[in-house]
Amino acid sequence: MNRTGDATLAPALEEQFEQYRVELTGYCYRMLGSFDAEDAVQETFIRAWRAYDRFEGRAALRSWLYRIATNVCFDMLESRKRRARPMDLGPAGAPIVENLRTPDQLWIEPMPDTLVVGDGDPAEIVGARESVRLAFVASLQHLPPRQRAVLILCEVLRWTAAEVAELLETSVASVNSALQRARATLDASTATPLTTVPSVEAADEDLLRRYVAAFEQYDMDALTSLIHEDATQSMPPFDLWLAGRADILTWWVGPGDGCRGSRVVPVASANGAPAFGQYKPSETGEGYEPWALQVLEIADGRIVEFSFFLDVETVFPRFGLPLAYAG
Repeated sequence: MNRTGDATLAPALEEQFEQYRVELTGYCYRMLGSFDAEDAVQETFIRAWRAYDRFEGRAALRSWLYRIATNVCFDMLESRKRRARPMDLGPAGAPIVENLRTPDQLWIEPMPDTLVVGDGDPAEIVGARESVRLAFVASLQHLPPRQRAVLILCEVLRWTAAEVAELLETSVASVNSALQRARATLDASTATPLTTVPSVEAADEDLLRRYVAAFEQYDMDALTSLIHEDATQSMPPFDLWLAGRADILTWWVGPGDGCRGSRVVPVASANGAPAFGQYKPSETGEGYEPWALQVLEIADGRIVEFSFFLDVETVFPRFGLPLAYAG
């Protein structure tokens, strides 16, 4: 097939590729745990475009794109440190400012559901959200890249061992062996697609409205009623994380008291969980400054986890949040 000789091929190919962008981004995000997933998909399309004259329909286009995306992810992971969450690195710390450290660590980054969860059957949407939850994506990063790909393809995307073997150009026995080893590694983790709670579905609008009002008013009594006593909080890029409602609230009225008077703006869900942009009062006394993307995990009518992502210059644009807020 001569690409240069067919002026209609480029837009036709673009349309074919685009129908797989969201699911491929979801796949690459589970593999990489970061916004690099978007770059990986773009690189996948570039490689596919360059090699399309050798494709000739010998395999389904979707499978072929997944093969390319897998190789792109392998290339990107080859020389990179494992991404993690603060709770992956050590025990919880005391809620004191002296415990704030920023180690040389790559962190799991949040992702808007709209970029990684496609439309379709409601049950499939719930499953897709569960498999991009922060805890599960972090647990995947413990796996070697090849085992990671096998587990995602088999357990999350429900490919058969034979289909995965063809994609990875290996044997079914090798795929089954890699899957068994990956499952054994994840058994040590409490985060799997089957055990994560569907947080978006568990969070009713009234609960979230009460949370926003309580946080903006910095009403500790109201917040106490909304937060589970065993809740956790993390604040990448700091490695400090807090365990328990008491320590979280101690932090908020202590080192975190600068958040008093913040404005909290709802955004599209992140990683299958409710998310908000937080703007705290500016130190100049005029207006507000972007401070954190809050991702909340909800279970049994209470908030069980706060993930505050402080790299606002990187995170906010992904969620359509402005870097200036007048109030």
